[in-house]
Amino acid sequence: MGEKPNSVVAVGKVRFGNKLPLALIAGPCALESRAHAFDMAAALKDITARLGLGFVYKTSFDKANRTSAKSARGLGLDKALAIFAELREKLGVPVLTDVHEPDQCKPVGEVADILQIPAFLCRQTDLLVAAAKTGRAVNVKKGQFVAPWDMRHAVEKIASTGNSRVFLTERGASFGYNNLVVDMRSLAVMRGFAPVVFDGTHSVQIPSGANGVSGGQPEFIPLLARAAVAAGVDGLFLEVHDNPAEAKSDGANALDLKNLKPLLETLLAIHAAAENSVHA
Repeated sequence: MGEKPNSVVAVGKVRFGNKLPLALIAGPCALESRAHAFDMAAALKDITARLGLGFVYKTSFDKANRTSAKSARGLGLDKALAIFAELREKLGVPVLTDVHEPDQCKPVGEVADILQIPAFLCRQTDLLVAAAKTGRAVNVKKGQFVAPWDMRHAVEKIASTGNSRVFLTERGASFGYNNLVVDMRSLAVMRGFAPVVFDGTHSVQIPSGANGVSGGQPEFIPLLARAAVAAGVDGLFLEVHDNPAEAKSDGANALDLKNLKPLLETLLAIHAAAENSVHA
């Protein structure tokens, strides 16, 4: 028998849960180099510390679901593990990264604090179970093709192992070809059975819509993030890059680092107002 999912998922000092301060998962889409990872993690840690936000550093060692075989995939598992371990030790930040195959879960779980299940793989039972068995927190991104209420099954698969540290991330739903929309009702639905994070950057992606790569509409990141925080979420997920035009992956829908702090300040004000209105 599995446990019921936790209403609050703790990752070090960071908390994802109902009625708690917002937490932020952020970083570049792909792990580009050790130096870039340290620069980005340090900058993000500084911004979030000044604002009193819990922070988890996110990056991917392998972009296994790139549109084109010609696209860069990342540094790979072996090189990434040492960098993740060093980031945690020297900067003291929790690390989140994707896993794509069950065999990756154990080694990744030894150096990462959160194992993330990509949206396209959210129904892969063996992967979900292997991630859960590491004992690490598991973030499952809702598939673009999955109804929010059906994400309960992914949560139950993880909880069946005895690991109740699971939360979900909304990242938009497929709407015709090369387009995503966000149904804000999904946030409330999924919060009924797990903490929920809103991904404000993949939600503005235009999947495979730019001649073999994904495009994006980053100008709508603030709009969707504001709406999600007003609707109620437990955390935010933002792909952030110091030079989106040169990013190895998902630069078209990444938030420029220089725009992060003012956006977070706005979101924190909305979060406070929303919480006050609930308790008024």
